[in-house]
Amino acid sequence: MSAPKRFFIPNITEETVLSGDEFRHAKNALRLAEGDEVTLFDGSGAEYAALISRVEKGRMIAHVLNRSVSDKDPKTDAYLLIGALKGDKTELVVQKATELGARRIGVFSSRYCSAYMNENKLERLNRVAHEAAKQCLRATVPEVKYFCDLESALRSADGYDNRLFACEFLESGEGIAASKGSFALVVGSEGGFSREEYELARELGFRGVSLGKRILRAETAAIAFLSVAMFVAGELG
Repeated sequence: MSAPKRFFIPNITEETVLSGDEFRHAKNALRLAEGDEVTLFDGSGAEYAALISRVEKGRMIAHVLNRSVSDKDPKTDAYLLIGALKGDKTELVVQKATELGARRIGVFSSRYCSAYMNENKLERLNRVAHEAAKQCLRATVPEVKYFCDLESALRSADGYDNRLFACEFLESGEGIAASKGSFALVVGSEGGFSREEYELARELGFRGVSLGKRILRAETAAIAFLSVAMFVAGELG
């Protein structure tokens, strides 16, 4: 028997309403009906077992049976900052970062960034994060924020124990193998970073990191960097 289908509902009460996209997905794609079991989550780390009690025009009512705390969410606070990427590559990074356990995701513009961001794109990225959280059984959803310049993005990581800046022109950098605590990881867009941007990051407390001898695509670098950090933190072992 498959696990109950999961739905993200911001406000969960004893009688919770599924409407909009969640209702359409439940009714048209999953063909759920009265009596079917579902799991609800609100992004707080809790999840709720529920039964579909009524199906009405444009909505379903789910009766909550019990609440539990998810054991699928990461203990490590990881913040991924990525330069805006062309096409749908930023969506790919947001999806995989959510699956890997990032708590926060920031997208920024920088000197060599040639992609652009608007409210619709940002809304789409947050929807991608919600769908990825449902798929990987997380009960929290990382919020995706946009920063119009690199300095604002870097300053948003104040307070993290390990602030690491991946730079393709570094032949070597400080490693992360012995790092403990929270992580803020910065990866550039397809154009990479200038040396002035690297120096700015250093002034703001970031350590330069090399991701190896080969030049990685920006989306590969972001996913690989976060994967290594989560492995070091014990989240993937």
